[in-house]
Amino acid sequence: MTDHFADIEALPLAAHEGAPLVQRAGGFVKLTLNRPAEHNRLDPADVDALSALFGRLAADPAMRALVITGAGDKTFSSGYTLQALVEELDARFERMLDALEALPFVTIAQLNGSVYGGATDMALCCDLRLGTLGLKMFMPAAKIGLHYYPGGLRRYVSRLGLPAATKLMLTAATIESDEMLRIGFMTEMHAREALAARVNVLLEQIGRNEPRVVAQMKRHMHELAHAGIPAGLMARIEADYRASVKSEELGGRLETMLAGRKAKGQ
Repeated sequence: MTDHFADIEALPLAAHEGAPLVQRAGGFVKLTLNRPAEHNRLDPADVDALSALFGRLAADPAMRALVITGAGDKTFSSGYTLQALVEELDARFERMLDALEALPFVTIAQLNGSVYGGATDMALCCDLRLGTLGLKMFMPAAKIGLHYYPGGLRRYVSRLGLPAATKLMLTAATIESDEMLRIGFMTEMHAREALAARVNVLLEQIGRNEPRVVAQMKRHMHELAHAGIPAGLMARIEADYRASVKSEELGGRLETMLAGRKAKGQ
C-alpha cells in the first residue's frame, strides 16, 4: 500500500518553535503535532496557526482528507499546558476545534500515542480515530476545577454517549486502549506497526468517493446529531464555562499544580 506522504517534505506551519508540521499529497494533508519531548503540547500560537490552516483547507475544493497525528510514539498530544491555561485561556481553542469538526471532508486522528486534556477533544473532532494497544486517555477538567466549554461537552456526549462522558468528565479517570475502543473514542485499533498502513488504506478509499456528497452527508449527520439540543442550552453552558474560567477555584488549583511542578524541576 502506497504511503501518500513518504516523499513529501514536512514543513512547519508557522515560524515559531515547535509549530506543527504539514505535508500535502494532492487532496490529502497530514498534520503532525511537533513537540515530542513535551508530549506534543499545544501553545496558543499553535492554535492560531491551526485555525488559519483549517480556514484555508475548508475553502479548498481539492481537499479530500486530513490526517492529524503526533511526533514520536508516546503521546498524540497533551493539549494546553498548565501555564497556557493560567495565562491565555480564551475562546480560541474552542473556535479552532469547532472549525476542525466542521471541515467538509474526512478527518482522521492517527493516535500515535496517548491523549490527554484538550487533545482528547481534538481527536473527537475528527471523523475517525485510529489507535493501537497501550494507549491511555484522560480528561482532567474536574480535577483542575474547569467547567468544560460547550463544544467539548457536546462532542463528548454525542460521540461517546452520556455514561462514558460522565465517567471521563466527572471522575477524571484514566482509561486504556480496550475501553477507548469499547466506548467509541477509538473507531479502530490496530497493531502499532500496522497503523500507518491502515490509514493509507482509508485514504485510498476516501479518494474514490464523490467529495460533494461526502461534504453534504457529513454536514447533515452533524445536524442530525445536534438536532436534540434544547434552545438556550449552549448559552447556559457557555455562561458556566466563563464563570469557571474566572473562578478562584480554577486559579488556585492551577497555581498549586504549577508550584508543585516547579518544585520537582518539571
